[in-house]
Order: sequence, then C-alpha cells, then structure tokens
Amino acid sequence: MAEQDQRRIDELSAEECWALVATQVVGRLGVVIDGYPVIVPVNFAMDDEIVVLRMGAGTVSSAADRANVTFQVDSIDRDRRTGWSVLVRGLVEEVGADHGAALASTTSGSAAQPWAPGERAHLKRLIPHGVSGRQLLPGGLPDVWEADWYR
Repeated sequence: MAEQDQRRIDELSAEECWALVATQVVGRLGVVIDGYPVIVPVNFAMDDEIVVLRMGAGTVSSAADRANVTFQVDSIDRDRRTGWSVLVRGLVEEVGADHGAALASTTSGSAAQPWAPGERAHLKRLIPHGVSGRQLLPGGLPDVWEADWYR
C-alpha cells in the first residue's frame, strides 16, 4: 500500500489543541465585516486558554470587539504532506486594567509583539467558546509523536 493510502486524519483533544496553539506566534482571525467574512493574520500570545491579540486601530479591530470570531492556527509540512490545524471559536473583548498583571506580563513577551509595521496598541483577548483541531498523520511511522515537526 502506498504511503499516501496509509495517511490518516485524527481529531485532537482540547488539551492537544491548546498545546499546539502555544507553539506558534501568528494565527488568522476571522471576523464579519459588512456581511462578509474577513480573515487576517495577527500576532498573539497565550494566557492559559485565553488568546491575547495585538491589533492596530481600524475596521478589523472594531469589528472584532465584542463579537463572536474564529481564530485558526496551523502548521504544515509540505515535504511530508502532514500537519495540524486548530480552530478556536469565541468572543473578543478589549483588554482593560481589570484583567490583571498576569495578562500584562503575557503581552509584554515577544510572542505578542507585532511583526507588521505601524501602531498596534490595541490588546484584545479571545475568550474561547470552543476549540477543535485535526492533524494529518503519515502512514507507517509509529513514532510520529516524537518527530520534530510536532514540537
């Protein structure tokens, strides 16, 4: 049987999803603007299971505030044709002083620092309503969990 025929897609547990999301610093935020879905890359950091987003002022930031959104993070290995994808659904709100020192220390780290130029002074937190994920695994590799691509 060819390796491609042995590939499988596995559902990830919530714990596996959060562990994988924490390995990345860029995700995609999905919001609805003027009736259309808009998806933009954003830098983020994690505060337990809260996704902290650093955004600039503008239409996307305004549309996300107090809205139900989606947030996707993934990792793809083109050579091995494997990878994973996690989708978080939740509510976004502006980070305020009442959110505590732990959140402030999270956002001061490099993971929440923007890659794009320009002012990115708005901190928002995504309060998850649900998380789901899937991974595409190659066939015939019983030690796939030990592979470097997973970390």
